[in-house]
Order: sequence, then structure tokens, then C-alpha cells
Amino acid sequence: MYLRLRQLCLVARDLDAVVEDLRAVLGVEVCHRDPAVERFGLSNALMRVGTSFVEVVAPLHDGTAAGRHLERRGGDGGYMVILDAPKLVPWRRHAALCGVRIAAALKAGAYEGLQFHPHDTGGALLEINRTEGGEDLLGAYGPAGPHWQQQAEARHARTISGAVLQSPDPRRLARRWADILRRHAVREGDGYEIQLDNARLGFVEALDGRGEGLAAIRIEAVDPAHVLEAARARRAIGGAGQIVVGGVRWEVTTHGSAQRAAGAPPGGVSPA
Repeated sequence: MYLRLRQLCLVARDLDAVVEDLRAVLGVEVCHRDPAVERFGLSNALMRVGTSFVEVVAPLHDGTAAGRHLERRGGDGGYMVILDAPKLVPWRRHAALCGVRIAAALKAGAYEGLQFHPHDTGGALLEINRTEGGEDLLGAYGPAGPHWQQQAEARHARTISGAVLQSPDPRRLARRWADILRRHAVREGDGYEIQLDNARLGFVEALDGRGEGLAAIRIEAVDPAHVLEAARARRAIGGAGQIVVGGVRWEVTTHGSAQRAAGAPPGGVSPA
């Protein structure tokens, strides 16, 4: 059974400002705004990147979990890693065996999701969801609304190929996520990686003073130089010369290179 990276969520103080930066740098457009997130005290915007999505959320008032996350990490940044799978019952059972609490059980029409307690996972708020009819990557995906396929694909970005979480102890965090996701964590450069069916999760040491969290998003682009130039025009370049939008780094590679580099099939198995 598959386990795929479908959505990465950023939290921002100014939703529209981050959306405009993403529109300019990645060439994305908003495909859905979900009024249901107001129950969490949030507004949001989803943007399509191939068959995956970047979401930005912003608190509507004080006292939200997202607002506390902004305070804890010192500003805009990564918030959620969202995966999809064909069934949720096995993941609920497996989470219990791992000592991971369900922070929220979500259901809206054909969509249902499990959000795991971040104190139990570490790194980021982790969700696994499913949508009836969503086995095909171009099929239904509840969080993106009923008509996301009609949204034109991003002009500059083609695929989300992964995400990077940082921690003072990346080995510990990688092993924890590997246990939860029933995948293997392997040494890669100065950190660790977990291979999903369509992307890779990286785990590196936190060196920026912001602590543990979702630090970077990996995308593939037809022309990475064009993306870099667009970021320069938006003044979205960090001190190390990296693209920084929404408080996360954007690691850009040539379209298709990540798949070629991945090589081996994903390790581990889904829970029975």
C-alpha cells in the first residue's frame, strides 16, 4: 500500500504576502480556500504543484495552535507534513502501538484524516489522510477542493520532491518518523532520509537557532535558474544565498533529477 507526500503546510502571520511570494517565485495559483479551517481559528490557501500541494495558513485570532507555533519558532515557517494512504484504520492502530496520540480525527465528505500529536512525533505536525476515489494522483483529494484538477499547473515548479525537517538530534527524529511511517531511515550526507513512494523526507541538524521543525521544501523545476532569479526579484534570498519564502528554504533541482537520484524503491511496508 502506498504512502505519498501530498501536501506541505506553512504558517504565516500575513497569508496574502506569502501567497504572493509563492505566486511570483514558483508560478503557482491558489486552487482552493477551505472555510472549514476556521474551526481551528485559521484562514488558508492551497496551491497546486503537480499532483501535490503547498498550503499556507494564518491565525485569525489569538490563542490558536498555529499562532503558538509562530511564537515558538520566531516567525513564519513550516508547520505540517501531510501524507496520503489508501486506508486509515491500519495507521490508527499502528500509531497506538508507537505511543502516538491522535490530536485530531478529521472527516468531511469523502475525505478523512488523522493528525498526530506533535509532542509524540517531533519535528512537525504529521497528518495521514485518504480521500475516496483518490488512489489515482489525479483523482479526488479532499483538502484541495472539488475542482483542483482544473487549476493550471505551476509555471515554474513541476513537482514537490521532498521536505527537510531539522532537529538538534536528527538521528533520533529520523528514527522516530521511520518507526511511525514503517519506513527505513538511512544515512544521507550530513543527515538522514526516509523514502516515501513519491518523495523523500530529510532530517538534518538545526543550526539556525529556530529549533526543531519543517525547515525546507524540495521542488523540481524545468529551469531552476529562472526560479532563483524570480526569488531575487522578490528579495526572497536568505543570508546563505538560498531561496527563502514563508520562513522555509526552497531547494530547487532540475525536473526529473530527484527521481533519478532516488534510484531504489521505497523501503519498509505499510502496517497490516
